[in-house]
Amino acid sequence: MSEVRKQDDLRAGSEISAGLLRELVAHLRKNRAQLREEWVRRITEAALLQAMTREEIFAEATSVYDSYVEALETRTLETLQAYAQKLSERIIPRGVETHEVVGIVLLLRDVLARSLFAKYQTDAVMLNRVFDVYEPAANSIAITVAVGFVRERERVIREQQEAIRELSTPVLQVRERLLILPIIGLIDPLRARQLTEQLLRGIRAHRGKVVVIDITGVASLDANVANHLVLTVEAARLLGARVIVTGLSPEIANTLVNIGVDLGKMSTVGDLQGGIEEAERLLGYRVIPNGSEPA
Repeated sequence: MSEVRKQDDLRAGSEISAGLLRELVAHLRKNRAQLREEWVRRITEAALLQAMTREEIFAEATSVYDSYVEALETRTLETLQAYAQKLSERIIPRGVETHEVVGIVLLLRDVLARSLFAKYQTDAVMLNRVFDVYEPAANSIAITVAVGFVRERERVIREQQEAIRELSTPVLQVRERLLILPIIGLIDPLRARQLTEQLLRGIRAHRGKVVVIDITGVASLDANVANHLVLTVEAARLLGARVIVTGLSPEIANTLVNIGVDLGKMSTVGDLQGGIEEAERLLGYRVIPNGSEPA
């Protein structure tokens, strides 16, 4: 077969596919109300999107259906991707799970496929051609919606994790130029890096001169995290702040000794109260008991 003949055949096949696609889209638009109702019924029967009311499901189903058909018609996914992003932003806070979104898209694909089968079942050749056009497009649409939802869900999870980490390592201003960083729980390398970033931001924001890092609530540190703690102390020093570490357990003290930390570069005090008193002394504050007058 000549190259020209091959190109003619490909062009003819493309024109046939485009014609079938237009016919397919026209059928789906003509039967929009019926197919949308069937889809919503199937969603309800499958117990999907239970966090949403029937009215909300119907409203979203209408938008998804129209976006779906538009994606089939134009053979482009940009509009559908944008809608899937907005849909994800709306329904993820409602507690909708990934399998539910994938499930409803697959149900729509099935509802539309059954409708096409009913229309063309008496013509096997035409039925095969229609599905050759419909199935690749429908699969691409399903993947696009699922990927968009998963990406948005991952973004939300990352933000939640960041918020949790910030809450777990708050930099507190006790008084002018004096900051406290109480640490509780397990410190892994990721949290250690986040801790350093927060502390340095806090020093800059509050013009901190002395920082008390209290690790009373930390049971143990591995060598990598212990080294990171030392680097944190050095980084704070570069910003002009002295660091006092309080609440060292015997196990953590032993770890610091074993990894060869120069303890001369790290000020340590037994407990948080003693650390604050030492910090106030460094800042020039005097603690006067109630009822006493300054000399």
